[in-house]
Amino acid sequence: MSKTILVVHAHPDDIEFLCAGTVAALARAGHNVVLATMSAGDCGSAAHDAHEIARMRVGEAANAAALINSRYFYLGFKDMSIFSDHPSRQRVTEFIRAIRPDIVLTSSPEDYMPDHEATSALVRDACFSAALPNYVTGEANPAASIPEIPALYFMDPLGGVDRNGVEVIPDFVVDIESTFDLKIAMLMEHKSQRDWLRIRHGLENYISNMQKWTRDRGALAGLRIGEGFRRYKGHPYPQDPRLEELVGKALHRPFPNATVASEVVAGDSVSSDTKAEEATTENT
Repeated sequence: MSKTILVVHAHPDDIEFLCAGTVAALARAGHNVVLATMSAGDCGSAAHDAHEIARMRVGEAANAAALINSRYFYLGFKDMSIFSDHPSRQRVTEFIRAIRPDIVLTSSPEDYMPDHEATSALVRDACFSAALPNYVTGEANPAASIPEIPALYFMDPLGGVDRNGVEVIPDFVVDIESTFDLKIAMLMEHKSQRDWLRIRHGLENYISNMQKWTRDRGALAGLRIGEGFRRYKGHPYPQDPRLEELVGKALHRPFPNATVASEVVAGDSVSSDTKAEEATTENT
């Protein structure tokens, strides 16, 4: 039976970095996958003004979603202006009610920057309020409350580590070998971020860095490549293994005491996929 899976992160390209392989597999299996970002990435450039880079990045996110026949939504927030407050919760609650998901994937509650952490808290709390009939969102024509809280899962933090560089171990790792090329293709749509990530984040090649992080997460469970997830354990969120059952045999548990060094290494080996990304970007 087809399920609706809502995937929400802070900025365009976050989903592609962290869980595109898994959501591509779910979409390929016939599930209704909806992608959304809180912001349009309006601060993600030194070469374009906020309006122009936001326009570019929303287009890139929509193009990436189209590769897996998914819908993409921008929720109207600005970079560095995502906060867990009542008006923001109302906005996210209304969106969740409109989509009516069975499963929600969102950002890690601990990550390197505030937009990611605020997104995690907002989505967590909005999943709860979306199922409260008396919670009012303030919309003129509001969607009805959903019948139950959706199952909630957190993606890995970027690079698999928290703000202090301490590795965050997932509950399970999904083998994305079969959709890794599609994950790369989705991330490659975010061409506007090539120079920005190099200048601001020190990522000489963002595709190569994603490949390294994905290898590191896979190694936690003896896989070549993988993406990690944690199920939110809070009461009264569902605790049945909904996502685990959907990914099926691709699910693997981390080894006991698993750990992988997750430093970003400049000049990490460049694969043929990365060379293709370079050629594509140079020709745009």
